[in-house]
Amino acid sequence: VQLVESGGGSVQSGGSLRLSCTAFEYSYCMGWFRQAPGKEREALVAIGGDGKTTYADSVKDRFPVSRDNAKNTLTLLADSVKPEDSATYYCATDRSWLCCNGGYCSWDYWGQGTQVTVS
Repeated sequence: VQLVESGGGSVQSGGSLRLSCTAFEYSYCMGWFRQAPGKEREALVAIGGDGKTTYADSVKDRFPVSRDNAKNTLTLLADSVKPEDSATYYCATDRSWLCCNGGYCSWDYWGQGTQVTVS
């Protein structure tokens, strides 16, 4: 298992959840995605090893992301959540610097997903 996620659950609208992802090894680019039933997978945020972030408009200013390079962990604080944030959330990693700098992403590894339900 390359990536392990945790922290999903049920939360009321306006509340918050902290999602965590632990990687087996360091990757330059790490990201969070989500997929709701019947919808396409949505990229939420990518963060490089230098801390540079790229957010989707849907979560910008609400879902701050951070990483600890020493521990190979990635954290997403889902804040001020809305019912439309309900989905399975996945973390993924890509070794390439280009992925977090406007280039192609292959997203080499994926977590198993953690469910977030907002009521």
